[in-house]
Amino acid sequence: MQQIVSNISVDCVIFGFDFNQLNVLLVERKLVDEKTNEILIDDWTLTGYHILEDEDFDTAAARILKKVSGLDNIYLEQFYAFGNVNRVNSPKDKLWIEHQSGFSERIVTVGYYSLIDNTTVTLSLKERNVKWFPITDLPELGFDHQEILNKALEKLREKLRYEPIGFELLPEKFSISLLQKLYESILGASLDRRNFRKKVLQLKYIIPLNEKQKGVKHKPAQLFIFSKDVYERTKRERFDFII
Repeated sequence: MQQIVSNISVDCVIFGFDFNQLNVLLVERKLVDEKTNEILIDDWTLTGYHILEDEDFDTAAARILKKVSGLDNIYLEQFYAFGNVNRVNSPKDKLWIEHQSGFSERIVTVGYYSLIDNTTVTLSLKERNVKWFPITDLPELGFDHQEILNKALEKLREKLRYEPIGFELLPEKFSISLLQKLYESILGASLDRRNFRKKVLQLKYIIPLNEKQKGVKHKPAQLFIFSKDVYERTKRERFDFII
């Protein structure tokens, strides 16, 4: 059995979009006293674990995502390293560490964020409870995971300004209104509908289809797809939805 590196871990901020809001996947952290059945810890954390001795960070992050999603080739980006000497120093965090085998009291973690269409993927962990939470309505997070989540969201917003990574969160076919909803959910701001639509229709890599929405109560909207090939050929063009 491969040994973990006791003082180095990877934490993955898994973002998902459910057609209405931006969500993050959290793992329940629960510790119960074996003698009294008293609940000692009951909060939530990001998805993560220690790296193995023969792993680099990217491999460890991909392994963690594979375990929770069953998928390969998910969008994954390293965004920051967290090494504050007090990052696992709260009473609850110390108690948790005491009950884990082989963990160090000083842990440095490397943060990754991942983008998933959470309407089509069922995520699970055999050992722990996992659940999607809106980023605007989060439970109490353990360790420094609120700080890690905030930094991931900051980096996601920055990159969204100049690369079309938001399409990783959408189904293959989408309407412009759904695309706008996604950008508003990530940015935490309203965008002018007419200006947004005008900008989108100028982008060569957003391809209109001869197809409309089905099964909707309102007037069906035209559908589009994102062409990565066209984007690669035209990416020197400005990409900016920030109004």
